[in-house]
Amino acid sequence: MVSSQRFAVVGGGIIGAAVARELTRRRPGAEVVLFEKEERVAAHQTGHNSGVVHAGLYYEPGSLKARLCRRGVDLLTGFIAEHSIPYQQCGKVVVALAEEERPRLAAIFGRAQRNGVPGVRLIDGAELREVEPEARGIAAIHSPETGIADFAAVTAALVQDAKRAGAVIHLGTEVLGLEARTDRVTLRSTRGEERFDRVVSCAGLQSDRLARRSGAANAPSIVPFFGQYLILEPRFGDITRGLVYPVPDPKYPFLGVHLTKRVDGAMTVGPNAFLSFSREIYRGLGVNPRDCFDVVRDPGFWRFAAGNLAAAGRELHGVLSARRFIRDAARYVPAVEDARFERLPRGIRAQALGPDGRLVDDFVIQHVGRVTHLRNAPSPGATSSLAIAEHLIDEVLSQTAE
Repeated sequence: MVSSQRFAVVGGGIIGAAVARELTRRRPGAEVVLFEKEERVAAHQTGHNSGVVHAGLYYEPGSLKARLCRRGVDLLTGFIAEHSIPYQQCGKVVVALAEEERPRLAAIFGRAQRNGVPGVRLIDGAELREVEPEARGIAAIHSPETGIADFAAVTAALVQDAKRAGAVIHLGTEVLGLEARTDRVTLRSTRGEERFDRVVSCAGLQSDRLARRSGAANAPSIVPFFGQYLILEPRFGDITRGLVYPVPDPKYPFLGVHLTKRVDGAMTVGPNAFLSFSREIYRGLGVNPRDCFDVVRDPGFWRFAAGNLAAAGRELHGVLSARRFIRDAARYVPAVEDARFERLPRGIRAQALGPDGRLVDDFVIQHVGRVTHLRNAPSPGATSSLAIAEHLIDEVLSQTAE
């Protein structure tokens, strides 16, 4: 039976594109419309990340992150192969430099095993040098199936699949508000008003604002964190075989400065993580008054800041000195210490924050009548994108059937 339903998807990042494609697959004949406020897809988080296809090492077993990451890897790599998108399964090591890091390393290894990460091993310093001859450390986790991809290319291919199946893509069209009623949703955009049966919002850095304008809860709010990336001179492109990460600090939700290969053959160092003064400015001072005001008036932010002053101080050193940034990476791969480099456009992460000041770690989905909001999709959001789309559409269609 041909469906006559109308679905809207807000956001042209990798998750929004995956949702639009999934809708065309699950509801052939339905009208699917994707709205993206920029003139191109993948303009924000998707186009400003490290390109890592995560294997699922870090995530709490049983969480949405853990479940959707493993499912997402399978779906993503299959899609990449089908569309001949650049991809490399280069592997990754998480390296401990000191004895006090061993318990944290062991805890990550235990999570990886419970999450079913294939091929993951806990190795000593000698084995580390066999895997990564230029790396130094006393122990490491080796994840041979971690990979790298071009997520902007994946997004473009997802959009093309959706268009071929009949989806309509409105670029340069900002969604201003959503009014959910019993029988429909009124979507207001810079094109005017339209009515839809269901709307899925994957608005990323703007997700909290759009959610509130459609009657959703205030929490979680989005606090933007920027990450700087440096690209090393070409002779360092093969300095590692794969990715080299530090053991993350469990008190802080970011993974620390690491060396990351790209599918174009370049080697990057980054990112750090520091409060951003804008949500969508990637060069220069990057100050947006409205974005700053939203952070300053958020009581949860001040509770978070009070408990993370020491971590902020450490990150500030890397913000102020790119050479210090390189020295941090050289603790793990000494050969890069004197490398020349150039700065890349910063990335900005949409970090969800609770009113108690805690950073929200898992994916967050909220329903307001006929509108479904993806309120938090941090790393491994890109890796998990096709699985997140499956999960969201399962929920949307189950509600539709009720």
